[in-house]
Amino acid sequence: MTIKTTDTVQDAIRIFAASGNDVLEVQTEEGEVVGFFAASDLQAAIENGKINERIGNLLHHPLTPTYQSPLPKLSDEEYSQLIQSQVFSDILDSLYDGVYITDAKGITIKINQAYERITDIKAEEVLGFHMEDLVREGYISKSVSIEVLKQKRPITMMQTAKNKRKVIVSGKPIYGRQGSILYVINSVRDITELLRLKHEIEELQDLKKLRQTAGNMHRATYDEILRSIIMSEETLEVYQLAERVASTDIKVLLQGETGVGKTLVAKYLHEKSPRSKQAFVELNCGALPANLIEAELFGYEPGAFTGASPKGKKGLLELADQGTLFLDEIGDLPLELQVKLLKVIEENKFMPVGSVDVKTVDVRIISASHKDLKRLVEEGRFREDLYYRLSVVPIMIPPLRRRTKELFPLIDYYLDKFNAKYGFRKEITIEALDAMTEYHWPGNIRELINMIERLVVVVKGKQIRLSDLPDEILQRSGIGEVGEGGIIPLKQATEKLERQLITQAMKQYKTTRRAAEALQVSQATIVQKMKKWETFD
Repeated sequence: MTIKTTDTVQDAIRIFAASGNDVLEVQTEEGEVVGFFAASDLQAAIENGKINERIGNLLHHPLTPTYQSPLPKLSDEEYSQLIQSQVFSDILDSLYDGVYITDAKGITIKINQAYERITDIKAEEVLGFHMEDLVREGYISKSVSIEVLKQKRPITMMQTAKNKRKVIVSGKPIYGRQGSILYVINSVRDITELLRLKHEIEELQDLKKLRQTAGNMHRATYDEILRSIIMSEETLEVYQLAERVASTDIKVLLQGETGVGKTLVAKYLHEKSPRSKQAFVELNCGALPANLIEAELFGYEPGAFTGASPKGKKGLLELADQGTLFLDEIGDLPLELQVKLLKVIEENKFMPVGSVDVKTVDVRIISASHKDLKRLVEEGRFREDLYYRLSVVPIMIPPLRRRTKELFPLIDYYLDKFNAKYGFRKEITIEALDAMTEYHWPGNIRELINMIERLVVVVKGKQIRLSDLPDEILQRSGIGEVGEGGIIPLKQATEKLERQLITQAMKQYKTTRRAAEALQVSQATIVQKMKKWETFD
């Protein structure tokens, strides 16, 4: 296992615990091996309070244990009397770290209460037993005492106890007057506990950071989007209109095809409104059956229907009180619920399912739909009065095919995003980029995001080429649109057709020879044209 010079001692704890290794190879970011970091180094770093220190700093300034001058050597009998004394037992039991003592033969003679707590191994289970027997029976994964007796020097190792806890064990030999080992004293520290504390600290820090940034998190996101992604005049007009009406509680109806970014505009409206510090609650009216939508939206009393929680449940309207409720796909809302929603809009009042008590809320409602609500009104599938209540300010979000200026910034933005997420450095060739810009994107931005992520993960090489694109782009872009898009030079159209056919043939047949046979040209022609296009790409 390896560790980077930029990693910290906390990272080392995690790697040691996961791998069970006693030594980690230390590498630079470029992969150059510059040293080794042992379990004994980890123990020293922990004892010196350098839990956040970078491994590279510890290599430059090694942590060498400071040994005190040796104590006067005791006789075998004096050592035995000391270890078996009650005072010695009391001292060991006062320690937070575990202590495990074996004799010169590797037989357990003493453990303290901390060791029992850390490992769930009781004294009566191990006292008098040889360490090899305990390893064989699964009490511990390996014995430090045995290694100390074999190598006749201090040893530090990672160990797993029977309760699956990871511990770091440092064993040290105790010598008698004759120079032979009398005992091995092992100090045992719970790495699992250190990991748990580390995660708790990280969670607290994340929670604190979340609370500190909750007020401006979305605002920064949307400002960045406006600066770096939204480039076309059509989209800028949408957001400028949204910003003008955001400061009021006027009802806004967002309309546009699936995937154009209606939810993003709704969140932008909320973040630019006086309600920005309150909740933004979202419900997709087309994602649930009618009875569940009613329960989710209005809440219900205990036992209101079969399967209901015995404690009841607050509805999204109540959860969004003082904030914003975004009703996506409002066109799928059942007629019977449209009546109840109309009452909320007109009076700010509603009754939970199964209740006779009226509740009052102060909530701003923003709705959205990809369907033509006017046509639904004409067909009797949507209430006319509700439609006019919801669409005081209708905002139409244009599809991506009408926002061609945004394609390059969007592709670059999500390519960089997914490269960073998955650790790649993929690039898109001009030929592939050209095909993407000619594609009409029926799934809009959502389709583009999914496609870019798929290409970054799936494509093997560094470059994403035309042949890597999905068939729907290859079939519905390029020469297929010449007749629809207008007249282009014949030479240009011919070259486009050649590239498309050769690309499809290579994708299907894999080799230039088989592709040439299918297209009924020479293999040299295929190779020559592909080299030419690669030069331009």
